[in-house]
Amino acid sequence: MGSIRLSGVRFAAYTMDHAPRHVHGFYADIEVIVDLRPDGKVSLANRTDAIRPSNASKSDVRHVLTVAAGHFDELVFLWEKHHG
Repeated sequence: MGSIRLSGVRFAAYTMDHAPRHVHGFYADIEVIVDLRPDGKVSLANRTDAIRPSNASKSDVRHVLTVAAGHFDELVFLWEKHHG
């Protein structure tokens, strides 16, 4: 596992994790799974557990996504470092 802290959000890429390319963002007691799309954008992962807990603050989720978008290249590097 590798991680990086950016603007108060800790992003992690797990070594044995699966495609598509994504990171887990941890902020204010929540976890948000963020897809790193091929078009250079980020999006909330399309899965039922993409936000934990499911009643997390929308502003906290938005913060994680905004930080991820602003550091896209660094997060792709983090993912690729652990997935080749």
